[in-house]
Amino acid sequence: MTALAPITFATRFRGFLPVVMDLETGGFNSKTDALLEIAAVLLEMRSDGTLARGETHRYHVVPFPGSNLEPASLAVTGIDPHHPLRPAIPEEDALQRIFREVRTAVRNAECTRAILVGHNASFDLNFLNAAVGRTQIKRNPFHPFSCFDTATLGGVAYGQTVLMRATLAAGLEWDTGSAHSASYDAERSADLFCAVCNQFQGVFEASRRRLAAMGPLEVDPEPPSEPPADLGP
Repeated sequence: MTALAPITFATRFRGFLPVVMDLETGGFNSKTDALLEIAAVLLEMRSDGTLARGETHRYHVVPFPGSNLEPASLAVTGIDPHHPLRPAIPEEDALQRIFREVRTAVRNAECTRAILVGHNASFDLNFLNAAVGRTQIKRNPFHPFSCFDTATLGGVAYGQTVLMRATLAAGLEWDTGSAHSASYDAERSADLFCAVCNQFQGVFEASRRRLAAMGPLEVDPEPPSEPPADLGP
């Protein structure tokens, strides 16, 4: 029987490191609407291969010049972009700080790059990619188009796609007063992602044994992507 490699982030997610992100914005158009908050939650893997929420990195962001701010979006998030006590930094600075932490985590996990986890993840990935394009950052550690969506995972595992409902259905706590901040929503999405992955741990183990018994497989090539990010310091 073929010996199975130890479970690591690299073996669990095909060389990708899941990083949970939430971006609070001034609207729904990633090209024109402001990025206002960004949070990234790193994950930890226990000795048995199950996942747990790790460190959170969160920044308030200065709206980029000429960006749009929709009043309806600001009413939902409760963000006042122009409050004098708001500790906001330029989006290039915020992204560089987040990416630095993510690159370190990718390197420590012996993965090739990060993959964004989010609730309705394509929204966050679109805004992240748009901000990277505006700032012309070259060392983006995230996969440019693949992601894990906790709305989909919550629907599969618990029959709920709204973050609050899926979180409660998973037996986790929810504080409505804290919702719609980047750090809180990212942390709840991280808890939900961990709960789903841990619930399906037995399925993953069975699939590993099944594939190992088949021996080497001929697989289709990966779809075209950007070159792997430089993961230096």
